[in-house]
Amino acid sequence: MIELPWLDPEMPPAFPPVDMALTDPPGLLAFGGDLSPQWLIGAYRSGIFPWYNPGEPILWWSPNPRMVLQPEQLKIRRSLRKVLKKDLFQITFDQAFEQVLEGCASARSYTSETWLTGEMKSAYLQLHKEGYAHSVEAWHDGELAGGLYGVAVGKIFCGESMFTRVNDASKVAFVHLARQLDAWNFKLIDCQIHTDYLASFGASEIERREFLDYLKWYGAAPGIPGAWTISEQIKESII
Repeated sequence: MIELPWLDPEMPPAFPPVDMALTDPPGLLAFGGDLSPQWLIGAYRSGIFPWYNPGEPILWWSPNPRMVLQPEQLKIRRSLRKVLKKDLFQITFDQAFEQVLEGCASARSYTSETWLTGEMKSAYLQLHKEGYAHSVEAWHDGELAGGLYGVAVGKIFCGESMFTRVNDASKVAFVHLARQLDAWNFKLIDCQIHTDYLASFGASEIERREFLDYLKWYGAAPGIPGAWTISEQIKESII
């Protein structure tokens, strides 16, 4: 049995090499530490993210391969293009971060559990206040219909979670995000693990070592400071 490294929360953030991550379960690297901004940003800069269920210790992951999307390679299916042309949703950035967190934390139809515990929500809310975490909101008839959030590290956007209350809302939000990130010269959207949903947008898997190279090259690049705002040119070009 392999003993998982424990991270002392009383010490400065220090993660083991990601090559030590397990293959079963895939990508599990360590446990412990805490969810302070220092630990979280240190994790994202190292290709690591937290994920754990209520009642568990904090678990840290770095899967191999890694699901990513280069913003300029975004694919939009014909059916979604029709939705975009209808202009059903108003898209904003960083206008309702806490509401997006709550939407992502809501139990799905197939389970009564959520991984976004109160501790996790507080941690990402603090990252948002410090300018690292950002949200994309899709509004319909004045109500929040869907959205997503993630963490920006230089010119890499690490997607975390999304939700939908109205059909296609999160898809439309994701398209606007990818187009805006492309305009800002972001190099990669980290989608973490493979899903058919993300693959439909053009995301694909790369080796973890290649992903770490992207972080090395672009993770320290100047980001977009402060609260984000989507440009009107992006909205018009999509419609």
